[in-house]
Amino acid sequence: MPRHAHIIAFLASAAFPAAPALAQTVETEIRTVDGGAAGTVTFEQTDHGVTITADLKNMPQGPHGFHIHETGSCSPDFTAAGGHYDPLRANHGFDAEGGYHVGDLPNIFVAADGTAKAAFFAPQITLRAKENNSYPFTLRDFDGSAIVVHAKGDDYTNVPAGSTGDRIACGVIFASEN
Repeated sequence: MPRHAHIIAFLASAAFPAAPALAQTVETEIRTVDGGAAGTVTFEQTDHGVTITADLKNMPQGPHGFHIHETGSCSPDFTAAGGHYDPLRANHGFDAEGGYHVGDLPNIFVAADGTAKAAFFAPQITLRAKENNSYPFTLRDFDGSAIVVHAKGDDYTNVPAGSTGDRIACGVIFASEN
C-alpha cells in the first residue's frame, strides 16, 4: 500500500471515531403520598456515571432531602423504598466520617411556586445491569431502586439518621423483581 494511503486511512479513522456505547435514559414519574403528580426525574447514563435531572412541581417550598433508595417500590406509603441505596454500608451524609451512602444526593430547593429544577452527577452509580455488586454500583439490581423527596432538608450528617423527615414524594427508577 502506498504511504499516502496509510495517511488517508489514519485521517479517515480520526474523522470518524468509534461509536460511543449505547446511551441509556430512564425517566421516572414522581408522585406525592396522595398520588398527585410531582414531576419527573431523569437518569442518563454517561461514560463515567449518571446525570440526574429533576423537574419537580406541586412540592412545598424550601430545601428537601433528595435520595436514591434501595428498593424499587413506593407502595403503600413510600416505606417500601427501604433505606438509602448503600452498597458500601457507609454512614449517612456528605459530612459523615469515612464516606456517605451511594444514594445520598444534594438537597433540592423548591421555589415559592412549588417547582424545582436541579441537575446532579453521580459517579458511583450506573444504569447498566451488572452481575456483581462492584463499582460503579447498579441501580438495576434484583430489588430495583427508587428516588425519594423528603419533607426537610438533609443536614448531611449521620446523626440523627431521620433528620430529613417524612417521605413526601417517590418514584420508581427500576422496579423490584421480588
